[in-house]
Amino acid sequence: MSSIPTLPGISSQMVNTPRLQIHVLSRGPAGGIPVLFVHGNNSSSTYWEETMLALPAGFRGIAPDLRGYGDTEFIPIDATRGCGDWVDDLLGLMDSLGVNRFHIAGHSLGGSVVWAVLAAAPARLLSVTLAAPGSPYGFGGTKDVDGTPSWPDFAGSGAGLVSAEFAQREGEGDRGEENPQSAPRVIMNAYYWKPPFRSAREEELLSGLLSIKVRPDNHPGDKVVSANWPGVGPGLLGPNNALSPKYLGDTVARIIGASPKPPILWVRGANDQIVSDMSLFEIGTLGKLGAIPNWPGDEIYPPQPMIGQTRRVLESYANAGGRFTELVLDGCGHTPYLEKPEEFNAAFHALITE
Repeated sequence: MSSIPTLPGISSQMVNTPRLQIHVLSRGPAGGIPVLFVHGNNSSSTYWEETMLALPAGFRGIAPDLRGYGDTEFIPIDATRGCGDWVDDLLGLMDSLGVNRFHIAGHSLGGSVVWAVLAAAPARLLSVTLAAPGSPYGFGGTKDVDGTPSWPDFAGSGAGLVSAEFAQREGEGDRGEENPQSAPRVIMNAYYWKPPFRSAREEELLSGLLSIKVRPDNHPGDKVVSANWPGVGPGLLGPNNALSPKYLGDTVARIIGASPKPPILWVRGANDQIVSDMSLFEIGTLGKLGAIPNWPGDEIYPPQPMIGQTRRVLESYANAGGRFTELVLDGCGHTPYLEKPEEFNAAFHALITE
């Protein structure tokens, strides 16, 4: 049923939920302890296959394609709800599968979704694992560890900053390496993990990257003109706009105030170029490096301190009665569960079996 070949032991199915039909990869007994895996942007459920196969006996891995990706039914994402559409989709999926409480793990954008699930439904979570998660303050548009906006209209966040050529090549299913600055395969191997790492399943992972729905109401999504540098702000549709801090609401306050507070594991690569305090995909960093002209300077628009923001929120979570563990993996980029599976799984399994 999956449009991407799966590893032996991985099952594929379409699940009818109250909101939409969701494509799910799974592994393990139907009555096993459930673990929900949430993939990142320009990605799909196939990225979690090895991690699901490595789960301890008695666990059930559940990895859906998010709305807008993979083989899940397409319905546009209302970005003004932040990650709310995905949260409701995932909770509806677990309801349809008859699962009340579960462990959850999210990568990159999937980590941003997991923050929102934690804010919305903490009582359903047995534990939380964040693998190179997006900042709880969103992607772009903020300038300090407390998530203060760089501009009142959140210019510099949202879909307007996505490379149009990269998105076009995704939509064309381009698997080549020519013009490497926009080639999906080259971007994946240069930034998703730390070179010289190459996955044995490179073709399947590239297919997962290319599975994002490239259309005006999804990827890259719409944008608005801003009088503030860099001249564009977030629109209303699609995943890239949903990650804007403009639509964050009170998510951070609800994370810190969550009751109960499931334990959190935060795993990241020391060499991550996508989620870091100097992300090469964030406009403040690119302005500071001279790649985007007319940068207004560190006082107005510094690089977003993504790691510092995450640590500040987790420390506040701990001070409010929760607990978290931070694991930093050397020689590792943006996808620690694929690049360093032994180290990742050791910490992950320790959390879900405690």
